[in-house]
Amino acid sequence: MKEDHPLDPREISGLDRVVHSPTRLKIMLVLMSVEEADFTFISRTADLTRGNLSANLTKLEEAGYIKIEKKFIERIPKTIASITLAGKKALEDYSSTLGPILDSLRK
Repeated sequence: MKEDHPLDPREISGLDRVVHSPTRLKIMLVLMSVEEADFTFISRTADLTRGNLSANLTKLEEAGYIKIEKKFIERIPKTIASITLAGKKALEDYSSTLGPILDSLRK
């Protein structure tokens, strides 16, 4: 690390704690890649147990970062999730905050 760009540990306090969780970050990244996804797809793609996924979907929904809908598809109940505009912005803000911190470590 260069002396002219010291790493300020306080910068990390600007990270969104909801997004910063590795599990929730994985879920949000999965949802960024699709228009919407059902519970099983997210569970398999993010390699999460049903209980872990359910708890973290609830936290993301409470933060307003995802939308959860219950639908019947061919008479089968499905839980469908999609990322909201607020969720997309939260990911952008997270990247904008974390990016420079990581860049300073590479110098």
